[in-house]
Amino acid sequence: MRATQTILITGATAGIGRETALHLARRGHYVIATGRSEDALAELKREAGAARLDVFRLDVTDPASIAHALVAVERLTAGRGIDALVNNAGFGTAVPVAEISDADLRAQFDTNVFGLVAMVRAFVPQMRARGRGRIVNVSSIGGRMTLPFFGAYNGTKYAVESLSDAMRCELRPFGIEVSIVEPGGIRTNFAKTTVQTATGYHSPDSPYAAAHAKYMALAKRSDDFAAHPIVIARAIERAITARRPRARYVAPFFGGRVLLALIRATPTRMLDWLFAQVLGLTKKKLATPALPESKRARVLAS
Repeated sequence: MRATQTILITGATAGIGRETALHLARRGHYVIATGRSEDALAELKREAGAARLDVFRLDVTDPASIAHALVAVERLTAGRGIDALVNNAGFGTAVPVAEISDADLRAQFDTNVFGLVAMVRAFVPQMRARGRGRIVNVSSIGGRMTLPFFGAYNGTKYAVESLSDAMRCELRPFGIEVSIVEPGGIRTNFAKTTVQTATGYHSPDSPYAAAHAKYMALAKRSDDFAAHPIVIARAIERAITARRPRARYVAPFFGGRVLLALIRATPTRMLDWLFAQVLGLTKKKLATPALPESKRARVLAS
């Protein structure tokens, strides 16, 4: 791979994507940073200073926006295209599977899974024509373990893991390497965002009301034990620049690899018990609210 590369990053307006864009640009690469917030992109451009970094708005769930991205990349690279695609756009919602709406479930998969695949379909042809390229899919250790309330989010990351494994074999004959980066606990707005996006579900009438409150209290403290996003930016850089990139990069060490090792070594029933104790997911702590008289009559009638 060339020492200096042209790299397109999705979801670069905050957190891991933003840190990665700045890190790679400061390391001498030409970075094309994208996201949905034009104000955040403008601020990112200002912070990059003299580093080679361009920005434009991109919504990975919108086919027209992806088509525009192809044209923009052709213009910015004088027709050469990109060397590496970093699929980082994604978000999470902390909602019990039995309560999440179809719209919110689809939104998770539209961004985290279908948007990722759409970007690969769009930019692989130019890599294949050149006979080389890199794709880095940002997954999560939540793609190899599942937490209560995160079934939808973890489900998208499990899908990313499987799709990436298939792509790695399918694209390597064309000189395109595919790697997965699996962040553990990282100091971003992720925990805050998951709480905000699920506020509509935090009703006192919900059977999970007590557990929701427990989770929100834990989320507020999560950054106290999290690593700086630079550790993920460096892992992404290794996936892009290594002569023989690994299939998976897990970071940080204790918040990622050690945790996964502990999860694998712990019996499932014990893990379930631990999650139940931490979040208060027990019969004693989760009281089922009584249905209003009118609703009870409708349920019985049905």
